[in-house]
Amino acid sequence: MASVPSLSASIQQRVADALGADPLLRRSDRADFQANGVLGLAKRNKANPREVAAQVVEALPTGDDDGLIAAIEVSGPGFLNITVSDAAITRTLAARAADDRLGVPLKADPGTTVVDYAQPNVAKEMHVGHLRSSVIGDAITKILEFEGEKVIRRHHIGDWGTQFGMLVQYLIEHPHELDHEAGETAAGEESMSRLDRVYKASRKLFDADEDFKTRSRKRVVDLQAGDPETLALWQRFVDESKIYFYSVYDKLDIAIRDEDIVGESGYNDMLIETCTLLEESGVAVRSNGALCVFFDDIKGKDGEPVPLIVQKADGGFGYAATDLSAIRNRTADLHADTLLYVVDARQALHFKMVFEAARRIGWLTDEVTVKHLPFGTVLGKDGKPLKTREGVSTKLEDLLDEAVQRAAVVIRAKNEELSEEVVAARAAEVGIGAIKYADLSTSLGRDYVFDLDRMVSLTGDTSVYLQYAYARIRSILRKAGDAKPAAHPELPLAPAERALGLLLDEFGNTLAGVAETYEPHKLASYLYSVASALATFYEQCPVLKADTPETVENRLFLADLTGRTLRQGMTLLGIRTPEQL
Repeated sequence: MASVPSLSASIQQRVADALGADPLLRRSDRADFQANGVLGLAKRNKANPREVAAQVVEALPTGDDDGLIAAIEVSGPGFLNITVSDAAITRTLAARAADDRLGVPLKADPGTTVVDYAQPNVAKEMHVGHLRSSVIGDAITKILEFEGEKVIRRHHIGDWGTQFGMLVQYLIEHPHELDHEAGETAAGEESMSRLDRVYKASRKLFDADEDFKTRSRKRVVDLQAGDPETLALWQRFVDESKIYFYSVYDKLDIAIRDEDIVGESGYNDMLIETCTLLEESGVAVRSNGALCVFFDDIKGKDGEPVPLIVQKADGGFGYAATDLSAIRNRTADLHADTLLYVVDARQALHFKMVFEAARRIGWLTDEVTVKHLPFGTVLGKDGKPLKTREGVSTKLEDLLDEAVQRAAVVIRAKNEELSEEVVAARAAEVGIGAIKYADLSTSLGRDYVFDLDRMVSLTGDTSVYLQYAYARIRSILRKAGDAKPAAHPELPLAPAERALGLLLDEFGNTLAGVAETYEPHKLASYLYSVASALATFYEQCPVLKADTPETVENRLFLADLTGRTLRQGMTLLGIRTPEQL
């Protein structure tokens, strides 16, 4: 179905045609919209702004002469205050309701975007530091895909490096340490337990036994040389880790597919060529045996240049070699025109140098947009990075389990008649939604406090508040009996109906803005505004007890469209919407 122009877009076009310039339209407290473009036009033409404004008003049909604008007035030095007709609001919302996409248009010129997010490390437990990259990246990919963009997910897992020589060598000498017991299901907890046991035992041996250390270092050489036996054992660590990763992401309600996982090892075959091309082009030079890229504006505290080290003096490759190879792959092979990196703020300098090096050699051109989307830290209630009492990063699974447990308490208190099975299902939807929303409602660059009591609250800016608003709508629709949602443009709208309707009409514009700036918190903020407007609507406008059958139908229509908007918006944030709470 064709997309539905928003009321603001329709007003923008109508006033622009009458003014002959950009009206600089925005929402207003005095009317529905205010156009500020008259002042600039009058100044350029050396005219009286109020006279120009009066001419625009005269050129615009209003009231019964037009189905869009109810009234327009001049205020101050030439501002235009514009009120949309009730009928136009209802008609536009009806067109949105008739479309599965709620009238949201697909992007006119979709491209291909690679989103690099969710980067756990093989053979290591996932901790709170992996939360934001996973949640933010998942939301951005969903929003971009809904807008029509082709999105390629890339999970750049840590699956390569010197530690694997130690792990593989230990497994050679203790061959049954990763074996599964007969009949055992592939459970993440057991997999992580095995991996953790091997990691700790091999590390202890590596630190205490010089001969084992020597054998481990030789094994690194074998791994990098592609020795079949070494690679096969390395692959066992990767596969065991995937069982664990998938179990955590299943709890987090984020889909991770095998084909999206291209870790550091995925670019091994490109590393030597990447270094050769950089050196031959002069972009990188040898410095004390290492292959480096230098930058005039990046210096250390001593005033000396801080280089990007692509290849170390001993021949080993740094992260830069892998990241530059990934850029080559993503632009040349995947034909991406946008590269997004959802990685914490501490990596800002690294990515600045990598992107500049890639531009210098031409792997990043003017046709390719590349952005590091840095995010802040998850804090404890003490305002410091969230850690356990022992001072180590909190396990991600522990946070997820605790959130579900807290949500179960809230759900039981709300409805004591629910079975434990129903409580468990809803607690997962509410608890995980609470964690995601707390993260996504915070602007990317800011830190936020991990406070489960606040996150699972039924009041305030929480996902539970939004989920409850949706469940309440579903309840009203079930109680409506024979009355069905139906738009009635002929009916006048109460102030709360108008406010809710104008907000619902902004859904497409909101999504377009989020997709352009990659800021999911703006979608979260919009959805909270919708839920808040819905609460006012309920309070001031009885739905099932309205005066006339037509008013009941019209208010059911508004409630239904609000529910669909909340559901679609929360789905794009990766948050479930239970039918009942």
